[in-house]
Amino acid sequence: MNAPSHLKYTKSDEWFDPTSGAMGLTDYAQGQLSDIVFVELLVDAGDTLEAGKAIASVESVKASAEIYASAGGKVTAVNKGLSDKPETLNSDPYGDGWMVKVENGAANDLMDSAAYQKYCEERAH
Repeated sequence: MNAPSHLKYTKSDEWFDPTSGAMGLTDYAQGQLSDIVFVELLVDAGDTLEAGKAIASVESVKASAEIYASAGGKVTAVNKGLSDKPETLNSDPYGDGWMVKVENGAANDLMDSAAYQKYCEERAH
């Protein structure tokens, strides 16, 4: 499982980059979902997000899932390319697989990488 140390994580398997304001689905979550075949982004640039609000809906060959904002703030960018290439969430969840970027992102109660990895290991047992 990949959980870069510069990111913050939610218990619902989203990540947040405090430096860039980017957020998306974790490597652990994409692994659980398996092959992602559909992504619908539910927010637009200019929207104001609250942490915990749904930002996307994804479907895989196994299941469908809602993806939630890992931080609040004003949306500055939305990765529209994911609709055409949903498999990017599987191949590059922390790079080209970002979903939304916010400015002045406020993130409360997020875990660091070590805490998130431990949390994922505990759920696997």
